[in-house]
Amino acid sequence: MSSTRRITLTDRDITLNCAEFGPADGTPVVLVHGHPFNHTLWAPQAHALAAAGHRVITPDLRGYGDSDVTPGQVFLSDFADDIAALLDHLGIDRTVIGGVSMGGQICMDFHRRHPDRVRALVLSDTSYGAETPEGKAFRNALADRLLAEGMAGYADEVIDKMLAAYNVTALSDVAAQVLGMMRATDPRGAAAALRGRAERPDYGDTLASVTVPTLIVVGADDVYTPVSDARSIATLIPHAHLTVVEKAGHLPSAEQPAAFDEALLGFLKGIG
Repeated sequence: MSSTRRITLTDRDITLNCAEFGPADGTPVVLVHGHPFNHTLWAPQAHALAAAGHRVITPDLRGYGDSDVTPGQVFLSDFADDIAALLDHLGIDRTVIGGVSMGGQICMDFHRRHPDRVRALVLSDTSYGAETPEGKAFRNALADRLLAEGMAGYADEVIDKMLAAYNVTALSDVAAQVLGMMRATDPRGAAAALRGRAERPDYGDTLASVTVPTLIVVGADDVYTPVSDARSIATLIPHAHLTVVEKAGHLPSAEQPAAFDEALLGFLKGIG
């Protein structure tokens, strides 16, 4: 069973597009996409988890996909609180929450702000440190560029970093899907997220306090957040499990969905 609907979060003054899969009484799993994508990035995982009996929620973050756009600056904490409000709307108290890249940082912020609502964490191809001064300048300059030029040129420039370079041709259908998501993103939403992400805090202290089961996944050939970043997170979080996905870059859930799903389903079985 699957459905897609727009949900108005009155207390957040936002309407989010949200897809749901699987039985209503299944273990809730929220999957958070990265920048500049939308909820369809998680389609392989949503179907696999739903078939295994989980209730899967894949929202479009504000400013992405078919959700409302908030121009200006949107912080990771804003995205995290949107997810908390979405869970309230859906009647979900605690959830497994996972995300890739910026989505992983949103999950870290969700855990920082709403720890009692986290049943387990899944962090894919992400990093935990605060932005550097150089990174802040880069993200703000990129935000300016996207507002001036749109998404197409940027998408073409980074596709061989979002995917392992060899997968751009080897997995042409996946590359086309990823390019389509990037090109379709509203530049105002992408820019607002970039400006907010430039101000992100360091999540090291709160990661060290994690007590829930945690799965860390990374593509073996990720150039944005390499395996060394994943190992750093695994070192911080007590009893975290690390999976390195071969023949994948920054988006292993799309590049090697079978391997990603195997790791995720095995992890979820282990948490009961």
